[in-house]
Amino acid sequence: MTEPQANESKAFQALLELAGRSKHFARGLPAQVAIKPHWSGIGFSLMGRRFVAPMDEISEMLEVPPYTRLPGVQPWVRGVANVRGRLLPLFDLAAFFGSKISSHRKQRRVLILDRDELYSGLIVDQVFGMQHFPVDTFSDDNSELPKSVAPFVSGAYRQGENQWNVFSPASLAGEPRFTNAAED
Repeated sequence: MTEPQANESKAFQALLELAGRSKHFARGLPAQVAIKPHWSGIGFSLMGRRFVAPMDEISEMLEVPPYTRLPGVQPWVRGVANVRGRLLPLFDLAAFFGSKISSHRKQRRVLILDRDELYSGLIVDQVFGMQHFPVDTFSDDNSELPKSVAPFVSGAYRQGENQWNVFSPASLAGEPRFTNAAED
C-alpha cells in the first residue's frame, strides 16, 4: 500500500470509529405523540352558563362603552354607542332570551358582530377569551338549555367539569325577532 492510500485508510477507519461512538452515545428520537385536532372559539358566560362562539363570527370584544338609550325599541335593546366613529347598536343578550345579566358592571363585555350589513354588539356577563377544545369532546346534546337559547346552540364541548355550549351569533343575526328591534 502506498503512503497516500494508507493515510486514506487510517482516515476512513477514524471516521468509522467516530460514527460508531456517535451511534453509541446518541439519544433516541422523541416518542411520536398523536396530535388531536382542536376547535377554537371565544368563550363567554351568560345566564350562569358557559358559551363559546366560533372565531369567525366575532370580530371584536370590548368593555361596554357609554351608550345612548333609544325610544320605541324592545327592552333588550340597550342603546347605541359610538365606537371609533361607527354607531354600534347594543343588545342585552340575556334580556333577549328572557333573563337578566348576572355579573357586575365591570365584568360585562360586548361581543361585536360585523357581518354583511349587520354591525351590532351583544352584551354578555363575562368574556373568557380564546378557548380550545379537542374535537372528540363535542356532543350535539343541548337539552339542558332554556328553549329560547337552544335554537342558536349547535352542541357543546366538555372541558373538565365545564360544558361549553357552541353559540352562533350568525344564527342570531338571521332571527327576525332580533333584527326587528322596534317596539310592537
